[in-house]
Amino acid sequence: MIKPTCSASSAPDFLTVDEAAALLRVNRKTLYESIRLGQVPGVVHIGRSIRLRRDALLACVPGNGGPALGENR
Repeated sequence: MIKPTCSASSAPDFLTVDEAAALLRVNRKTLYESIRLGQVPGVVHIGRSIRLRRDALLACVPGNGGPALGENR
């Protein structure tokens, strides 16, 4: 399990799926499914790799009335 050890000022702008899952405290499979369903903001596809914009993930406040990660509405 990856534990975020960077301070906010030194954290990378783009995260791997594993890093984003650790930041959001969700299972990586749940995050992959949510990405596939278009429920995650800031997704960047680079070839076969996926990166997520850290600021877009943090701006998406949980409890904002939208579906939970992996939940269909």
